[in-house]
Amino acid sequence: MFTPKGFAELDVAVRDGRFVESGSGEVVDCRGLWLLPGAIDAHVHSRDPGFPEKEDWTSLTAAAAAGGVTTVLDMPNTVPAVDSAALLEAKAERAAGRALVDFGLWGLVRSSSTPEMLEGLVSAGAVGLKAYLGYAYRRSQQAVTYTAALDDTDLEAPPGYGTIALLAPTLARSRALVAVHAEDPELLRLCARPLRAYDDVLAARPALAEAIAIAAVGVIAAAGHLRLHLVHISSREGLAAADAARIAGADLSIETCPQYLWTTEADFDRVGNALRMNPPVRTAADQEALRRAVAARDIDIIATDHAPHTDEEKFGVELDRAHPGSPGVQTLLLSALQLTRVMGARDRLIRAVTSNVAERFGFAGRKGVIAPGADADLVLVDPGAQTVVAPESMHSRQKHGVLEGMTFDFAIRAVYSRGELVFSDGEVVGKTGRGRLVTPEKK
Repeated sequence: MFTPKGFAELDVAVRDGRFVESGSGEVVDCRGLWLLPGAIDAHVHSRDPGFPEKEDWTSLTAAAAAGGVTTVLDMPNTVPAVDSAALLEAKAERAAGRALVDFGLWGLVRSSSTPEMLEGLVSAGAVGLKAYLGYAYRRSQQAVTYTAALDDTDLEAPPGYGTIALLAPTLARSRALVAVHAEDPELLRLCARPLRAYDDVLAARPALAEAIAIAAVGVIAAAGHLRLHLVHISSREGLAAADAARIAGADLSIETCPQYLWTTEADFDRVGNALRMNPPVRTAADQEALRRAVAARDIDIIATDHAPHTDEEKFGVELDRAHPGSPGVQTLLLSALQLTRVMGARDRLIRAVTSNVAERFGFAGRKGVIAPGADADLVLVDPGAQTVVAPESMHSRQKHGVLEGMTFDFAIRAVYSRGELVFSDGEVVGKTGRGRLVTPEKK
C-alpha cells in the first residue's frame, strides 16, 4: 500500500466512503497488488456542455475510472465558458447528473473579468482561475477561441499580462490558484505560418514563446503575491523561466503532461495528427529535461490536458486544419508508473498524480492519500501484468491518442471511488451521476 510515507504492507479499512483506523465487513485480498490512492487529473476538457460529440461527462469519467483516476478537474473553456458563479453552478449541476467519479471545476479569467466576477467564482467553489493568453472570447457563442486575427467585432480581446497584473490584488486576496496558458501571444502571431509538416508546428509555436510568457507571469506573481500554476510545460526554456521565477519569490507549481514525457517530434511519423497540440510536443532534449525535472521534484504535477476531438476534426483533415489536443485521462496513472521503469523515482511519480495535486488544489487530507478521514479513493494495480494502449479499450469518445500502441508493465485491476467499486476486471461498473463536486478548502 502507498502511504504518505511510501510503500508499506498494511491493511486498510473503509467506512461510509472514507478511510478509518479499523473496521469490519467485506474483505478484499490485495496480496501481490499495489494499493494506491486514486489519481487526480488536474487538467481535463470534458467538452460538456458545448461539444458532446467530442466528449461528455459520462464518457470522460468512464475513461477516468478505467484509468484509476478518481477525481478530474475540468477546464472552463466549455460552452458557455465558465466566467461567473452562476455558470459554474450550472455546470456543476450538469456534471453531477452524469459523472461516475468526483470532479472539480476551473473558472475563466477574461480581459473583461471584474473583481466581483472572480470572487464569485472562488466563492462558488472553483478549483482555480485560468487565463488563456492569446485566446479571445467570442461573445455571440460565449466561447474561448484561438485566433491570430482580432479585427472581428464579435471577439473580446484575450486576457494579457496587464489583465493579470490589474486583477492581482483580487486574486491574491482570494488565495485562488491562478493558471496561465503560457505562450506569448505576440510571438505566436509573428511566427504564424501554414502547417504543412511537423517542423512548421514547432516553428509556429516556439519554446521561446513559452519561456517569455512564464517569465512575464512569474514577475507578476512574485510582485503581486499570487499562487501561480503553470500548465502543460513542454520545454527546457519554459522550465528555466519557471526556475527563475521561483528564485525571484513566485509561489508557483509546475505541471507537465505524459505526452511531453513519452513522445517527441519523431513520433509524428508514427501517430500523425494525434501529435498536434498546443503547446507542441518538442525534441528529445526537451523530453529529457522534463524527466530530470520530475525526478528532481522541480515539476510538481503530471496531468493530461485531456482534449478529445472527433475523428473528422482530428484525422480527416490536413495537419494545418487538425484540431489541437489528444485524449489522455485513461492513461495518466499507468504512464506515470511506467516512467518508474526508465527513471526510477517511483514515490515522486505517484505523488505527482495524487497527493501533490491534492495539496496544491486545497484537497489535502481528503483526496490523493490513503489515510484516516480521507475519501476512500483506491486503485489496485498489478505490477506483474501488462496493458496495451489500444483503441478498443478506450472509454473516451476519441479512441486515438498520442500514446496509442504503448505497452505498460502494469495493469489496473480495480478502482474504488469513495469506497464504491467503479471499475473491475476491465469493465466500468460505476453508476452515472454518482460523482460529486470537489471544492478547495477555504483559506
